[in-house]
Amino acid sequence: MIAAAILFTINAAVVKQLGATGIDSFQTVFVRSVAGLLLPLPFFLWQRGILGSRNIPMQVLQAVAGTTALLSHFYAWTRLPLTDVTTLLFTQALFVLVLAGIVLGEIVRWRRWLATICGFLGAILMVRPSFSHVNIDALFALFAAFCIALQVVLIAKLPQGEKQLTMLFYLGAIGTLITAAPGLHVWKTPTEMQTILLVCNGVLGVSNQACVFRAFRVGDTTYVAPFDYSKLIVAVLLGFIWFGEIPSMWTILGSIIIILSTLYISKREQG
Repeated sequence: MIAAAILFTINAAVVKQLGATGIDSFQTVFVRSVAGLLLPLPFFLWQRGILGSRNIPMQVLQAVAGTTALLSHFYAWTRLPLTDVTTLLFTQALFVLVLAGIVLGEIVRWRRWLATICGFLGAILMVRPSFSHVNIDALFALFAAFCIALQVVLIAKLPQGEKQLTMLFYLGAIGTLITAAPGLHVWKTPTEMQTILLVCNGVLGVSNQACVFRAFRVGDTTYVAPFDYSKLIVAVLLGFIWFGEIPSMWTILGSIIIILSTLYISKREQG
C-alpha cells in the first residue's frame, strides 16, 4: 500500500508537469486508458473468461465512474498544489460511507455520520468558499473523490467471483472509448520529454492499481487502508522539491480534520 501511495503521488507530479507543458487532461487520460488496456494485455490473453461478467452493466458503470474520476483529479492536479488535491481525494472514504448507506442499504450509526460531517467541514476549509468566489478547481478534486467512492460502491455490488482483471479490462476499454474523441481532438504532438512523461503516466497508473489490488488481497482491509495516508507525506515532499509548493495553513488544518475523521470511521468499521 505504501508502494501504491508513492507511485500514485509520483504519477500526480507527472500529470501536473504534463499540464504545465501544455498537454490537455483529456489527452493525458486517453493515453492512461490505452496503457491500462494494453499493458495488462498478456494477462487478459493468458486467463480465459476475462471478458465475461455476470453483471456487464455494473462493470460499465464502475468503469465510467473511474474514468470520470481520472479526468477530474487529473485536471485538479494541473491547477492546484499536489498536497491540496491529495488531501481532498481522501474525502472518498467519507463519500463511500454516505453512498454505502444509500446504495448498499448499510446501517450507518450517528458517530460515523458525525465524523463524516467533520470531514466535509475540513474539505470546506480547504475549498474556502465565499459569497463572491468558490475554488472551482478544488471542487473538481472533491468531485473526483465522489466518483472514486461511487466506483468502490459499484464494485462492491458486483457478484462474488468477479475477477479483478475483468474490472481492469472494463476500466481500460471504457476509458479509452470515452476519452478517444476529446483526447484526439485536443491532441498535441508531444516532444521527446512529454512522450517520456506520457509513458510514465501510463506505467505508473497501472502499477499503482496493481499494488492497491495486491495490498487488499494479502492484507486485512482495516489494517492496510490507513497506510494510504502516506500519500500526503510524499505529496508534501514532491510538491516542495519539484514545484516549490508550501502547504498553506488552511491546507494543513483541513488535512488534519479530514484524516482524523476518516481514521475514526476506519476504526469504527474495524470495531
